[in-house]
Amino acid sequence: MATETEEPRLTVDELAARAGVTVRTVRFYSTRGLLPPPEIGPRRVGHYGPDHLSRLALIEELQHQGLTLAAIERYLRRLPDGLSPHDLALHRALVASWMPDKPEEASRAQLEGRAGRALTEEDIDRLAAMDVLERDPDDAGTFRVDPGLLYLGVRLLDVPVAPGTILAARTVLLDHARATARELTRLFQEEVDTPDVEAMRSLSAHMQPLVVQALVTAFQRSLKRELRGLYAQGDGAP
Repeated sequence: MATETEEPRLTVDELAARAGVTVRTVRFYSTRGLLPPPEIGPRRVGHYGPDHLSRLALIEELQHQGLTLAAIERYLRRLPDGLSPHDLALHRALVASWMPDKPEEASRAQLEGRAGRALTEEDIDRLAAMDVLERDPDDAGTFRVDPGLLYLGVRLLDVPVAPGTILAARTVLLDHARATARELTRLFQEEVDTPDVEAMRSLSAHMQPLVVQALVTAFQRSLKRELRGLYAQGDGAP
């Protein structure tokens, strides 16, 4: 039996249910190399983990962006090896940030099914505080859920950080993301001879995957440098 600290191991049926896709879709993606192979357990049963779930969520977001299967394959091939589920979730969040907000309605059972766990009232309140979801004012059993943030929000429920700190971090990230988007839009406009909306959309569609990967890489390297500097200060403290 898995302990609380072990990552969940899912059958193909459980993985498909958690990801909101069919088993046939999972197997199709596997044959195309979009998903790594499962671990083979007793009785030759394949077991999947959080990395498969995160990769399926990223594929879904890329499809929402309008990328073809061939474009998604190229995008995934360019990802560095050994990305953790957290890294993949970060890629998905950045991809989703290019899309208009599209909250989805979900019942409590549907919400817990997508979250992969039972949610207490305190969990619901924390997710609401992070703007991951909001309760339907006319139906207490229905929620409006931001699918792009749900996975990250659920993972943050287990992080020993005060909700106020999480909200402050979210504000910092959004502020810098908006500033980056404004500057990139200005640069894209300079590449277009006339204020042609379709030309801007075409250029943006080609640049988005590259921009997302550049942002993820720059953020991860910057965070590592900041943490190394913090640790160095601690080691040198009297």
